[in-house]
Amino acid sequence: MMHWLKRVLLIFGGLLILQAHVFAQSFILKGIIFRQGSSDRISQAVITDLNDKEVMMSDDLGMFSIKTAMGDTLLITHKEYTDQKIVVSSRADLAVYLAAVIRLKPVIITGQTKKQELNDVMKQYNSQGIYNNGKSLPVFEFLNSPITGLYNLFGKTPREERRFAAYAQGEMESIEVDKRYTKELVKSVTKIPDNELLKFMDMYRPSYQDIREWNDYRLIMYIKKSYAYYQKIKNRPQPKVQSLN
Repeated sequence: MMHWLKRVLLIFGGLLILQAHVFAQSFILKGIIFRQGSSDRISQAVITDLNDKEVMMSDDLGMFSIKTAMGDTLLITHKEYTDQKIVVSSRADLAVYLAAVIRLKPVIITGQTKKQELNDVMKQYNSQGIYNNGKSLPVFEFLNSPITGLYNLFGKTPREERRFAAYAQGEMESIEVDKRYTKELVKSVTKIPDNELLKFMDMYRPSYQDIREWNDYRLIMYIKKSYAYYQKIKNRPQPKVQSLN
C-alpha cells in the first residue's frame, strides 16, 4: 500500500514540475488591440508584462508582439482608454478590446491639425505663382522663361517659401517622432519621476531618421539604455563656472 502511494505521489509531483516548467517557458505572444464595440484598431497602446517587465507598443494597425509566459499578467494602457489586465492562458493570438475614456472636453489631435495648417500655408504660397513647392524650377523652364527663373531664385515670395518649406519639413518630422516617442511609453519603460520626465525626453529625443528605421523593440531598448546612462550622470557635480573678474 505504501509503495503504491509513493508511486502516486511521485507521478503527481512530476506532473506539477512539468506543469511549472511549461508555464515558465517564455514565448512570443501576438495580438491586436481594438476599440470596444467596434473594429477600429488602437495604435500606440503600451503593453507591459508585469512579471518580467517586458514592454512593447502596438503599431499603426493595432498589432503587437511581446515576450511572455503562461500565467504572466499583461497590462495594456493608453491615455485615451481605460487600463486592462489580462492573464496569459494560451499561446493563441490575443484580441484585446479597450473602452474609451469618457471626457467632458473634445479630444484635439494636435499633430493632424498642425499638418493641415502647414499644408494650407504651402498651398497659399503655391497659389501666388509657379514656384515648385519650395524646390528650384527645372533647368529647361528657367531657360524658357529667364525672368520667371530669376524671380524664383531671388524674389521675396519664393525665398520665403523656401524658408517655410524647410521649417514645415522639420515640423512634419517632429510630429512623426512625437507619435511614437510619447510620455506614456517613456514612463512605462523607465518609471521616471514626473519632475524629470520632460528633461530626460529632451536630452535623449531620437531623430526622425531613427524613428523611421527603428521598430518598437529597438525604440524601447534605446529608451532603457538612455535612462540607465541618465541615472549615472544626473547626480554628478556640475563644473563650476569661473568668474571673468
